[in-house]
Amino acid sequence: MAHKLQLSIVEEATDELLEAFARLMPQLKAGEPPPGAEWLMELVEFPGALLVIARLDGVIVGAGTLAWVYAPSGLHARIEDLVVDESVRRQGIGEALTRFLLDQAEEAGAKYVALTSNPQREAANKLYQKMGFKKWETNLYLYRFG
Repeated sequence: MAHKLQLSIVEEATDELLEAFARLMPQLKAGEPPPGAEWLMELVEFPGALLVIARLDGVIVGAGTLAWVYAPSGLHARIEDLVVDESVRRQGIGEALTRFLLDQAEEAGAKYVALTSNPQREAANKLYQKMGFKKWETNLYLYRFG
């Protein structure tokens, strides 16, 4: 029996979405607490980002965020927190989510889409390279508050 994959932009923070992130976030970043209801609502309503989910047979199994960067050099976008449930990986869901986000960025007129990926996530890194992302040699600096 073929599974039905559905991708959609989240328009409302629901209990189902909260439960999905409680399951998905630890798979993305160990020790990272899942977002709360208020934060998810702010994210969904924020005009500078799109939250996209993947459903397999009606169940949320993946998500990714496209964040807009408006700069003097033009419109850019970043893919953030893309995750697929480990129970359904290697079925093309990550690629479908990434392509959906790329399509959204291209449609909006972004010059490029950037993302970062932990080098230990070998399958994800191979996927991004296969999809045409080029490794960009740069210095990434991070400043943490608190």
